[in-house]
Amino acid sequence: MLISDKQHQANRNNAQHSTGPTTPAGKEAIRFNALTYGLRTRVTILPDENAADYSQLWDELDADWQPQTRTERCYLETMVTSQWLLRRVAESEQQIYTFVAFGEERFKMLTYVAKQRAQLERSFRTAIEDMKQSQKERQARQPQPAKPAPAPVHKPAEPQAPPPEYVMSERAEAHPLFCAPETPYTL
Repeated sequence: MLISDKQHQANRNNAQHSTGPTTPAGKEAIRFNALTYGLRTRVTILPDENAADYSQLWDELDADWQPQTRTERCYLETMVTSQWLLRRVAESEQQIYTFVAFGEERFKMLTYVAKQRAQLERSFRTAIEDMKQSQKERQARQPQPAKPAPAPVHKPAEPQAPPPEYVMSERAEAHPLFCAPETPYTL
């Protein structure tokens, strides 16, 4: 659809008046207008949430999964963010029951919360499966240490017959030390 030059100029003039707030108070007031509820929010931790709890969640899942590649770290980020937002969704659900009167508005809000919960749980499960697959593939690519050759199987030796008992002869002359020929002794 083409617009006239006159309409185009009017749009440009109106756009000059739509620059948003210019004062610090105005900017502060609209800071969270673009906040979306999902995995890719601009702000993961809201002002009333505890950043230390988020860090602890991250550290615990990092210790559990020990990601080694950039892709695995992305899966970890998805798992952490999903769990963090699931906690927020649970708190939202509690607030709906507490502060929204019984009726159609509460039903709409709870329906939305249920959709969010399902999406985040699915995202978490998918990230876990993707992480498992990635780690399995990474381990398959790594050279496996050579397995030592199995020790040869030896048959047990036949029990050897004991050697015949040595019997010394009665006479010393028959002994091998005494059987050497005599040499003349000279000084």
